[in-house]
Formats: sequence, structure tokens, C-alpha cells
Amino acid sequence: MKTKFHLPPIPAVLLSIISVQCGAAIAKGLFPEIGAAATATLRIGLSAVILWIVFRPNLSKLNAKQWKYVTLYGLSLGAMNLIFYMAIERIPIGLGVTLEFVGPLVLAIFSSKKMTDFVWIILAVVGIALIAPWSSNGLNVVGVLLALLAGGFWAAYIVLGGRISKIMKGVDAVTIGMLIATIFILPFGIFDGRLASLNPHLIGLGAALALLSSAIPFTLEINALKQLPARTFSILMSLEPAMASLAAFVFLQEYLSVTECIAVACVVIASAGSAITSKGIEAK
Repeated sequence: MKTKFHLPPIPAVLLSIISVQCGAAIAKGLFPEIGAAATATLRIGLSAVILWIVFRPNLSKLNAKQWKYVTLYGLSLGAMNLIFYMAIERIPIGLGVTLEFVGPLVLAIFSSKKMTDFVWIILAVVGIALIAPWSSNGLNVVGVLLALLAGGFWAAYIVLGGRISKIMKGVDAVTIGMLIATIFILPFGIFDGRLASLNPHLIGLGAALALLSSAIPFTLEINALKQLPARTFSILMSLEPAMASLAAFVFLQEYLSVTECIAVACVVIASAGSAITSKGIEAK
């Protein structure tokens, strides 16, 4: 059924941020039951099913260029989510998102040619340095590296999402991309061996996770990316670390140390500063 309701790009991105971080808290609650790989598989797979039922894209109408970009988009989406879940299985969500956010932040800063942006680079580096496990501060090194790798795929997702939104319908791109992401992630979920422990309760939580963390936010984001340049979208993501920390505190009682809170604040301020100096929230 068609609707005339249209959410402006900036509110859409902000709603997406809230939805994703609430979903991340639900996901981490599933880790003790089925693990990160199976949780990612459940989330992406159910999202693909929900989106396919609702939108039913016509695969036969896609041309070679569309297939190329939607495949790359789906692979980056799948890798981003799988690796991020593997990261927050090892480190707190707020820190995981802060480290992951390096990808979009670097994309935002280096797409600008203003010298003042180097101030924000330095501030972001300070934030990451405060988090980095230079000594025995209790952080898992593998988790830190996985979060940074997820950030690289997040940057790729932003760039590819911006391009694909110009050549095909946003909902079709998300639906097909989610299907491709499912095909990519499924072997990891099967190999992990914990999908067999699914029950109706866990499947219900997985459905809520699919809606909050994938179906709703990715649909909002792909439509926002159609109206916003990649750099602006990256800048709007500045609230992600703070929202992640808040959601983890509310739903999981994950507390951050004073140093870790300062690190999160540095990354958020770096992004906000980049937004100010680049006038980044003007629509393209």
C-alpha cells in the first residue's frame, strides 16, 4: 500500500540512530544464548524476509550496473553487521560504536578540503587513543580491532548507499541488499553451530531486533542518502556513540569509566565540529 507520508532526511537519520542502538542492546542480550554470528544471521535473515514480504522487488528488472552496486552494498552491509556484533561481544557497546564510528568520521573529514578539519582529526585521534588498550585496561584487543574494521565497512556502506540510491528505488536496494547480506552471513551462522538452539522466544526477540536494527533504520537511511551527500550523512552519525552508551546503560547496565566517557565525548565533539566547519547539514 502506498503512502504519502515522507520523513525529511535529517529526522529520518536521527530516528534510525535511536532504532539501531536500541536494537544493539537487544542483540547483545542474545549473545549468551546464541552468540554473535548466529545473532547477526537471525537479524539480517529475518530483516530480509520482512522487507521481501512488504516490498517484493522485481529482480528481473535490474540492469548490470544496479546488480553490481546492490551486491557491493549488500556485502558491505553484511560484513559491517557481522564484524560489529563480534566486536561488541568482547567490548562494551558504547566503546564499540565509538571505535566503529572512526570509519564514517574519516570519510566526513577527508571529503572536506578545509584545514580546520585537521583539528577534528586530532580530537578524534585523542578519543581513540583514550580507548585503545595500550596497557591492561581490561579492553579486549581483538574486540577493538574488530570494531575498527567494522568502521571501514560502515564507510563503504555509506558511499555505496549514496550511489545506489541514485540508480534504483531505496526500498528495493535495501531489500535486495539485505538478501545478499543474508547469503553472505549465513555460512558464519551455520558454522557457529548455535542456530540449532533457536526457540519461539528467541525468534521473537530476533524479529524485534530485525525491525529495530535493520528493516527500519536501513530503509530510513537509504532514503536519507538519496537527499544527503555522504559527508553530511557521516556527520549526522555523530550522535551514534553517545546514543549507544545511553542505550547500553539503560538496557544492559553497561557502565563506562570516566576516561571512556571522555573518549566518547571527544569523538562526538570531533564530528559536531566537522559539521559546523563544513556546514554539513545542508541538503545536497
